[in-house]
Amino acid sequence: MSVREINWPKHPKILEINTWPWLNSLSEKYNLDKLNINLNNVPDEVLENEFKYFDVIWLMGVWERSPQGRNIAIEHPDLQEEYRNALKDFSKDDVVGSPYSVHYYRVDNYLGGNTGLASFREKLKDCGLLLILDYVPNHVAVDHMWTLIKSDVFIKGTAEDLISHPNEFFTVVDQVYANGKDPFFPSWSDTIQIKAFSSEAREKAIFTLLEIAKQCDGVRCDMAMLMTNKVFFQTWGERAGPFPEKEFWVEVIKSVRTKFPDFKFLAEVYWDMEWELQQQGFDYCYDKGLYDRLIHDNAQSIKGHLQAEWDYQSKLVRFIENHDEKRAIEVLGEDKSKAAAILALTLPGARLIHEGQIVGYRTKLPVQLGRRLIEEKNPNITTFYENLLKAAPGREFDAAKWSLCRVDQINDENHSNINLIAYLWRVNEQYQLTVVNYSPYRSQGHIRIDAIEYGNNEWNFNDLLAQKTYTYTGGHLSVYGLYIDLLPWNGHILDIKRLKL
Repeated sequence: MSVREINWPKHPKILEINTWPWLNSLSEKYNLDKLNINLNNVPDEVLENEFKYFDVIWLMGVWERSPQGRNIAIEHPDLQEEYRNALKDFSKDDVVGSPYSVHYYRVDNYLGGNTGLASFREKLKDCGLLLILDYVPNHVAVDHMWTLIKSDVFIKGTAEDLISHPNEFFTVVDQVYANGKDPFFPSWSDTIQIKAFSSEAREKAIFTLLEIAKQCDGVRCDMAMLMTNKVFFQTWGERAGPFPEKEFWVEVIKSVRTKFPDFKFLAEVYWDMEWELQQQGFDYCYDKGLYDRLIHDNAQSIKGHLQAEWDYQSKLVRFIENHDEKRAIEVLGEDKSKAAAILALTLPGARLIHEGQIVGYRTKLPVQLGRRLIEEKNPNITTFYENLLKAAPGREFDAAKWSLCRVDQINDENHSNINLIAYLWRVNEQYQLTVVNYSPYRSQGHIRIDAIEYGNNEWNFNDLLAQKTYTYTGGHLSVYGLYIDLLPWNGHILDIKRLKL
């Protein structure tokens, strides 16, 4: 079968897969003459069944992991409880090391190596799917080959640093180096800190990304904000070296795009730095602000967040779980997690689903583990997500406009309209309205859709989630708006069509 070029959609649906335990679970399921499944031999039916509603597959954790990092992960006291919570029969053989302690940017042989990845990518292309992989800009493994070369690639320390901060510095031969660091947390003891201001380090980053870009369609960049000039200097001070003229990401992304113009960059980013990294070249940035509001806040807070400009909104990654966060159904509960998912999967920008989310898995797996317990699937969650993923705006809305809708009270005594979040996608004569009651109370309101001129026509509102159709007259809709009455944590995705006179 010939391989065709696939263009990125404007609002991609991305499936994150924790590659190592996913392949191990497939091996257990299929047991092909006791042959382990790797990226070379993933059954076609898995791609057809598990990936059919997505545009992009993110294979998390394919790169070769550090042997020394694995030993650190096995012995790390803070991780032991996490391991046992995820695997009751946990043993050290289950620890494969952190995927973010990269020993070498080569696909691990256990997962099928570079040839296995190439084979898997061809299968994805045949299914019309794109592929993204990880890139970790801030650090590499403590035993990475770069440590054997005298260079200016890493943050260095002194013997005094080693004595006074033994959990933040380590030695390679006779040189003291700093462990990788987020300024608000303890250092990552299985990593070495890359020097973002170093021209040599930037050259290595560009070379690495050019090699990665030959193997996929984009990268998710771990903790991307740590490499900005401002944050890096605040973290490392004088150790950072002379302040560079250009931002790390401006220089790196521009160089990669020269050879791979369609290659996409996704940023894991926090601290309200999304807009800043978008300006530095990122196509999409994590929307941690929305995630936090969905967990902790109410509908009014969420609507406030959605007031931002289109150029910002359309470059955010919406999610309610990923490998760093607890499972959504555990944090939110089943009903609220459904309401949050409707929002996360129908807003502008990229929409991220974590493997296991759509079947209601509850166990958060530490990234250092290569095996997971087989959990019982939740049929209600599975059916819900199947309908939601089919209904969520796709490529047909790439050129669409998006806008929030006003929700009026139904009378002076009923203020429950404040719990309703409503917005419209529109392109030509195609309209899709999402309405969510983001509260534990039954709520009503009149939705005002200014973008539609109802006239004297009749209009069908087809609920893509409930598979129900409602018909209203244009005159009624123009005067009163669309009446909505929703139970707690419920929602509509309405396909709106004018009926011919």
